[in-house]
Amino acid sequence: MSAQDVRRYPIPVSLNLLMFAAALSGCLGLLWAASHLSIGWAFLAAAGFAVLNNTLFTLMHEAIHGVLLPHPRANALLGLACGALVPVPLAAYAYGHMQHHVRNRTDDELFDYYLPGDSRVRKNAWLYLGNLLGGFWALMALATVLYLLCPWFCRSPRRRREAVGLGIGAGVGDIAQLPLGKTWLQCLFVALTQAAMIYFLELSLSGWLLCYGAFALHWSALQYTHHAWSARDVETGAWNLRVFAPVRWLSLNYHYHLAHHTHPDIPWIYLGQFVGEQETRPSFWKNYLTLWGGVRPAPPMLKKACSPNASAPPLATSNT
Repeated sequence: MSAQDVRRYPIPVSLNLLMFAAALSGCLGLLWAASHLSIGWAFLAAAGFAVLNNTLFTLMHEAIHGVLLPHPRANALLGLACGALVPVPLAAYAYGHMQHHVRNRTDDELFDYYLPGDSRVRKNAWLYLGNLLGGFWALMALATVLYLLCPWFCRSPRRRREAVGLGIGAGVGDIAQLPLGKTWLQCLFVALTQAAMIYFLELSLSGWLLCYGAFALHWSALQYTHHAWSARDVETGAWNLRVFAPVRWLSLNYHYHLAHHTHPDIPWIYLGQFVGEQETRPSFWKNYLTLWGGVRPAPPMLKKACSPNASAPPLATSNT
């Protein structure tokens, strides 16, 4: 943010710390409940975990844009702690997310439409399995484990070629650009955090899978519904969706996604100021349900897209 924006839109430090503490405590308690209580309570715990763990994800998202805490190192460390519950290393997700702000709605990031020459069957498979059924979260978690065990595998040019065939080449290419040592240490931190939770809370495999399965569905729906059928424009290709207010608050106004894309350095608490009264605002659930109808032919870009090789904006967490 500029100095003027910092004064006008100060980071809500106390509120962010309070939400982190509450969401972390809630997530740990719900993981325990899903592992130790009856099946009915376990399902309720998993539903609650899906919502609260998404709060930690959106706090990590604030850290990526440098607006979780004012001090860069503290901002990055708290973002790293949030990412360990997602679970994903902050550096990897941050780089990919900043590239998303460059590639949004371009041919590299077109999950809801298919282009001439695309396989409609394959695009629909990715839409259903990846976007709607949580598969992309599973790939993200698996990539964290693979990077920890054999980072050269993830950084191989061959992986990039294979990923291009699957339609996720841009993301795999992002991982290959990351500093090896820093990314590996963050993957180790994520793994140790998860191991500590499992050990000290005596989590069962079924309880862990139930909670993270629910989170995968919720996270995937949230990520892609905000962009579904929006304009093919890098900056404005998103929606400010209508959703039950308490859910939006727990997601740190993440549903005001167009406001975020047009003002990415503004803290979450002010995003409502950038939502126009007369703008089109689809219902979250309506937009989500239309995705189950499958991919559609892609309209043209409204503006010239950035080159796929364009540099992302400076990363707010790059110095930690």
